[in-house]
Amino acid sequence: MWRPTRDECHARTVAGVSAPAPVRSPAATYARDVRVTWWYTAASVMFLHVFAVFLWAFVVVLRGTPLDVVLVLIGAAGSVASGVLLLIHYRREPLDDGDDSARRPVWPLVLLGVASAVVLGVGAGSLLVAIALAAQALCTVRWRGGIRVRLVALVLVAIVAVWVIEATRLSPDGYLTLTFALPLFAAMLAPLTATSLWWWDIVRELDRARRAEGRLAAAQERLRLAGDLHDLQGHHLQVIALQLELAEKMMGRDPDAAAEQVRAARVSVDEARRGTRDLAARFRGVPLPDELANAADLLRAAGLTVDLLVDTAADRAPADVLGPVVRESTTNVLKHGGGVSASLSLARHEGAWVLTVENDARRAASPVGDGAGLSGIAERVGSVGGTVDATRLGDRFRVTVRVPEEVSA
Repeated sequence: MWRPTRDECHARTVAGVSAPAPVRSPAATYARDVRVTWWYTAASVMFLHVFAVFLWAFVVVLRGTPLDVVLVLIGAAGSVASGVLLLIHYRREPLDDGDDSARRPVWPLVLLGVASAVVLGVGAGSLLVAIALAAQALCTVRWRGGIRVRLVALVLVAIVAVWVIEATRLSPDGYLTLTFALPLFAAMLAPLTATSLWWWDIVRELDRARRAEGRLAAAQERLRLAGDLHDLQGHHLQVIALQLELAEKMMGRDPDAAAEQVRAARVSVDEARRGTRDLAARFRGVPLPDELANAADLLRAAGLTVDLLVDTAADRAPADVLGPVVRESTTNVLKHGGGVSASLSLARHEGAWVLTVENDARRAASPVGDGAGLSGIAERVGSVGGTVDATRLGDRFRVTVRVPEEVSA
C-alpha cells in the first residue's frame, strides 16, 4: 500500500507526474511545547539540586572525616532520589484540589527527602544544608490553594534565620572558608523550586483551557448544524403533516381537492429534500485544503501533535467526496484514538487522489473494519469508484482512501 513519504512530498515534478508539496504544521505544536516545558522545568530543578549536593559533598570529601564522607554520600543519594520521585509524582498529580481520588500518597517521598537532608547536613556539619534540602522536598509537593504561598514565606524566613545563626555562632571559620556563595546557593533551592513548579502549573492550566476550547468549538459546530437541520426539516415536516391531514379529511367529499393537497405535500417533500441538499452543500463548500487545515487545527486543539502534508493542486480534488471523509476520520481520531500524534496527507498517485489519516491508538480499540464511520466512508467513496483501506500496525491506525482523479471536484 502506497503512502506519501516526507521525501516524496519534497520532490519536484518528474516525468510529467506532479509530486505533492507539503503544507506543514509548525515543528513544535502547542501540545509538544507543553511537554518540553515540563522537561525543561524538571531538568532545571534537578540540575540545581544535584549541583548543590555535589558542591557540599565535594567540600566534605576534601576536608571531612571518613564517617562524614559516608554520611554525605548516603544523604546525597537519598536526596537526589527523593527529588526525582517527587517530581514524577508532581507531574502525575491532578490540578483540581477536590479530586482526592486521583491523588497518590506523597508523604513517604517527603520523609525520604527530609531524612536524607538531615543525614547530609550531619555529615556536612551544616544545619543550613539540612534545612534547605528539607525545605526543597516540602516545596515539591502540590499543596492546596493558599498553603504553598505561606509555606514558601515560612521556609524563606527559616532559611535566613538558620543561615545567620550558623554563620555568626556555629561555625564562622567554616563560612569564611566556604565563602558566601555556597550557602546562598543552597538557600535559594526551595524558593526556586517553588516558583518553577508554579510556572508549570500555569502552563498546565493554559493547556487544559486550550483543550476545553477545542471541545467547545466542536460542540458548537455540531449544535449549529443540528439547529439549522431542525429549523429546516421542522418547518417542512409541519407543512407536510398539515397538507396530508387536510387531504385525509377531504378524501370522502372532494377527491380532487384531496389529490391537490397530496400533490402539494409531494412538492413540500421535494422542497425539504432540496433544502437539505443545499444545507449539506454549504458544509461541503469548504475547499479541501481548508478542510484539511481545519481538521489539523481541531486535532491540535485536542492536544495531538499533527503532521499535515497537502498537494499543491488539492483544490482540484473532489471536495464533495473527500470533505466528509476528512470530517468523519477526524471525529474517529478524537473519539477512538487516545494517542498523542496524528498525520493527514493528500496527494496524487497513479491517477488517483490518495487521502491518508493515521494516528496512534494508545487505548484498546475496535478491530479493523468495525470502527465507527468506516462503513459510511466506504459507501461514500465506493459510489465514485474509490476504495478504502484500514490497517493497524502496532499502535498505529491508518485509513487510506483512494478516489479516481477524473471525479469532478
